[in-house]
Amino acid sequence: VAMADDEDDPSNREISKCWLAMKALERHDLDECLEHCNVALEKNPYDQQMWYIKTRCLTLKNWIDDTELEEEGVAEVLMDEHATAAMPRPGTSLRRPGTRTQTGMPNQGIRPTTSSGRPTTGFLRPGTSTRPMTNNGGVEGAFRGNRPGTTRPVTTSGRMVRLGTASMLAEPGGPFINVDKLDLRKYAQRPALARVLCDYILHHDRNPKKAVELASLATVNAGFDDWWWKHRLGKGYYQLGLLRDAEKQFKSSIADMPTIDATLQLANVYIRLDQPASAMRVYRAGQTQFPGETSMLLGEARIHDALNDMAAGVALYKNVLQWDATNVEAIACMGAHHFYTDQPEIALRFYRRLLMMGVNNTELWNNLGLCCFYASQYDMTLHCFERALQLADDDNMADVWFNVGQVAIGIGDLNLAEQAFKIAVSVDANHSESFNNMGVLDLRAGKVDQAIANFQTAHELLEFAHEPLYNAALTAFKLGQFQKAFEKVEKALENFPEHEDSLELKKQLVQHFNLL
Repeated sequence: VAMADDEDDPSNREISKCWLAMKALERHDLDECLEHCNVALEKNPYDQQMWYIKTRCLTLKNWIDDTELEEEGVAEVLMDEHATAAMPRPGTSLRRPGTRTQTGMPNQGIRPTTSSGRPTTGFLRPGTSTRPMTNNGGVEGAFRGNRPGTTRPVTTSGRMVRLGTASMLAEPGGPFINVDKLDLRKYAQRPALARVLCDYILHHDRNPKKAVELASLATVNAGFDDWWWKHRLGKGYYQLGLLRDAEKQFKSSIADMPTIDATLQLANVYIRLDQPASAMRVYRAGQTQFPGETSMLLGEARIHDALNDMAAGVALYKNVLQWDATNVEAIACMGAHHFYTDQPEIALRFYRRLLMMGVNNTELWNNLGLCCFYASQYDMTLHCFERALQLADDDNMADVWFNVGQVAIGIGDLNLAEQAFKIAVSVDANHSESFNNMGVLDLRAGKVDQAIANFQTAHELLEFAHEPLYNAALTAFKLGQFQKAFEKVEKALENFPEHEDSLELKKQLVQHFNLL
């Protein structure tokens, strides 16, 4: 019997690097996949299989869910040429949410609002709390970020370029693919390589201009019948700010092959165009084509929230929970709704549900503490705030201390309240609500000048809030400074036209001026 050669011995055979890379990619172990690809490409740089796998791996490693709206940059706000009406009808524009009338819902005096005039929804979403108000525009309003003291990015595409630069610098030996030196016409004739290359350009290099060029060539090569390339063209146009071109491509893609991603992207286009009615029509068509898809229901609910139509939004959140009982956004929004409609016991049940699902953060424990306090479960209130402070960082600790101060006022401990507000201000020097409440406490203690200074600081930090203006107007009225009180109360009514106390104070001032 002849002896087998060493080459035929199974123990000496090496497992294919391509097979190992593919299995690592299936397991989503991207670092291991890259290691196998690098080893194989060092031996043979022209290995198309490994090039394909590595390109796909780098794309997945830098993939960002672009179906969510991103924060608009300063350039998009100041040079927005897509507005169709300077004075839109009530309830038809996201830039004027306060124009829609609603019945049976808490007003601005009960439910706080964001800088755009929308009531807080209980869930922080990208791009929904940073849109500027129409009456608060200009350069200063465009540069102002979501929180006082912060600024928005200059351009959205500029941030994408920085993300792409960071991902390329993170690669050892420089960028894997130099897109500027590629012959895109050659790749457009090879659909499999062209598709993975297009996603690489969009999500890794963040170069929508090159992606649009490749997608245009591939669309022509496919005879204008490939829905996938139309979808990528729409993505590229959207990132370049060519919203009408993106709308045409997404519509054409959906007509050829309805997909969830294209439907969500088309709705985002209409939101950027400030056409909420069109966006809701797209979401409703998506609900018909994809029954049970919660992203369509959530998208429509977000628009109702943005238009200040809270009742319709709550109905949609309930529908979302019928399909997906573990949806964090719907549970959080329902909890906030019940809390602000004077039902803290029901809100407590929703927040406890989030806790049982594994959510454990500062905001949740803070909300649990407030619900326990207003539901008269005082033994749990301080425990919840202690847990919130243990998990808090510099971004949200001021809000927790502010709520501790609110609870202290509720139980009559004004010294604890003052200390809590001072700690909140020390953590976040731009926390307007704490300055306002410190002014009220100073006024009760007889420190009038210090109270006026705190009201002024609170107004400068949060111009859309009506409380500091009303407090300053009432203080000026009691001091006999009627003209100053009238100016302050006028500004307060601009921010909240339905504020009863401001209307009463203005009525008294008008009567006083008529007597003079």
